[in-house]
Amino acid sequence: MRLSTIRVEKPWGRRQLWPGFADPAPDESPIGEIWFDAPAGRGAELLVKYLFTSEKLSIQVHPDDAQARARGFARGKDEAWVILDAQPNSTIALGTVRPVSREELRAAALDGSIVALMDWKPVSAGDTIYSPANTIHAIGAGITLIEVQQNVDLTYRLYDYGRPRELHLEDGIAVSDPVPFAVPSPETEAAGRQVLAATDKFVLERWIWSGRRVLELAADGWFVPVRGAGQIDGSLFSAGECWIVDRGASVSIEPGSEALFASPRPFALG
Repeated sequence: MRLSTIRVEKPWGRRQLWPGFADPAPDESPIGEIWFDAPAGRGAELLVKYLFTSEKLSIQVHPDDAQARARGFARGKDEAWVILDAQPNSTIALGTVRPVSREELRAAALDGSIVALMDWKPVSAGDTIYSPANTIHAIGAGITLIEVQQNVDLTYRLYDYGRPRELHLEDGIAVSDPVPFAVPSPETEAAGRQVLAATDKFVLERWIWSGRRVLELAADGWFVPVRGAGQIDGSLFSAGECWIVDRGASVSIEPGSEALFASPRPFALG
């Protein structure tokens, strides 16, 4: 099932997007995100987005499953970012440069010094970052990325560079883990498959094969063609799309293609 798209205006978005996506009209606001929308009743556990940044996003944090459910939400929000393009000196903030008390975090969020407390890490095309819930983070300017996340729209903004948007200091500080970011184990690779993330929230792989490949999936999942083309049970796919693929589907990937596959459960390839 090819998913429809939702274009989301953001103050930090762009007017020049990514190949395959139409740029906003001159009288329209910048587009910061494109969401791939699962049909009503599907009960999707994951959400896939493209992000296009011209400015830094807010410094923010997401709750974990238990914290989110205590507030009436279905789940918390772990997320992974696959960097497609990054201008020179682009960065993403992950965690703090040192352990910080919640009192210091609150004061820093109020006076703006939280920016200097964040650990800004350089990023480039091809990088992948897994950001678990409770990690204070911010995506920097000049980046195009694909985000795979637990499907919940629940973000607590701690600092927003003076933009006229609501902050969520009480909720955000309560769920923050203001410590240096623990770098996860490096990705593994075998025969064109890179395991980018493998947690109890979701598994994310990058597939790059030099030749044509036909797969039979052993789990439901989200299939994201990054470049190239192919077929899913006879239906053509191309870059810039996202598909929900059911267990048992046959996926044919053309030479030179690249795709992401995410599933909330471990899976195997046939």
